[in-house]
Amino acid sequence: MDCDVKDIKLAAKGKMRIEWAARFMPVLALIRKRFEKEKPLKGLKISGCLHITSETANLGITLKAGGAQVRLCASNPLSTQDEVAASIVRDYKISVFAVHGEDRNTYYKHIYQALEHKPDVTIDDGADLVSTLHTKKQAMLKNIIGGTEETTTGVIRLKSMERDKALKYPIIAVNDSETKFLFDNRYGTGQSTLDGILRATNFLFAGSTVVVAGYGWCGKGVARKASGLGANVIITEVNPIRALEAKMDGFNVQKMDDACTKGDVFVTVTGCEDVISKRHFSKFKNGAIICNSGHFDVEINKKQLAEYTTKKRLIRHSCEEYLLKNGKRIYLLGEGRLINLASAEGHPAMVMDMSFSNQALACEYLVKKGRGLANKVYKLPGQLDSEIATLKLKSLGITIDKLTPEQARYISSWQFGT
Repeated sequence: MDCDVKDIKLAAKGKMRIEWAARFMPVLALIRKRFEKEKPLKGLKISGCLHITSETANLGITLKAGGAQVRLCASNPLSTQDEVAASIVRDYKISVFAVHGEDRNTYYKHIYQALEHKPDVTIDDGADLVSTLHTKKQAMLKNIIGGTEETTTGVIRLKSMERDKALKYPIIAVNDSETKFLFDNRYGTGQSTLDGILRATNFLFAGSTVVVAGYGWCGKGVARKASGLGANVIITEVNPIRALEAKMDGFNVQKMDDACTKGDVFVTVTGCEDVISKRHFSKFKNGAIICNSGHFDVEINKKQLAEYTTKKRLIRHSCEEYLLKNGKRIYLLGEGRLINLASAEGHPAMVMDMSFSNQALACEYLVKKGRGLANKVYKLPGQLDSEIATLKLKSLGITIDKLTPEQARYISSWQFGT
């Protein structure tokens, strides 16, 4: 089996984690059962650049059940669960190229290895795989039917490529499905981000001040969870509508230049660079904790932080203490990378069930429709989104009302009035 994992002997532990996650992914299980029977992906070669977690393992198993040949690599150097990577290879015979803590060169080497079988479909989380194909592996582009994208940052990059007419194959923006962003981004990021902070620090949120940079769906989730634990939450934003929404949701809204003097914990979830930079470091409280839950490690300017530091040490797992030139100490978590994966386990399987069901159905959709799509970024059709929500409700034992024929006519007509 072509692979590069830390230690294949870790597979037994990884298999148990994969099986545990599967218990909470009933919708994906139903899709896998159908895939095993129908083989809609038969003969398809899929390259996936994703966080190598127990949930991702279940997606890979589902794609293979549908007949696909799958190769996986990591979408973040610190997000790989090494025991899970080992089990995917040993127990499920899926090629994986991912090692927790890999350096930049190894990260891209693994992307190249994931592409070696010349994929028909790509699955991305952050668009590094797509970017590599378009810049380093252009000869492979002609064979690709289409791709999918998991996260907001990746969709933004891909829409930029579309706008510049640089995108060479169609992409399904899985992130834009309602059964993805309304749940994964909000509830998944909210819970797993605080989980990562707690594991790295054992910090008490009650009575503290938490500054959340960005009030998109991820920021909403983080803010609500922090508030639920008793924290005073300050939101920083550049979008006036989101800033107003945060205010109406009961949060204090300030500029980062002002909030940086007040926060005990800072969480960036903007997708943009230099959200926290050199002009903020000297203003932080002594002992301030800073972390990032956006996809790339650019939101906190680590280079400028290093330049303003006289000494640093790893004081806890995923927690580095920086002694600043002004004598204050601040704590950077997870090297400024995704704290929910660098320090914790990422999103709970129950929410990834819907996200990865979208991924599986998007691959099937590309097999059926991909050749007829233009080189643009698309949403997954609404009926598939509704199908996933219906299956999730069923798995939770929930039934809902249906429109009567009369109600359906009324709601779709312009002729009825007062």
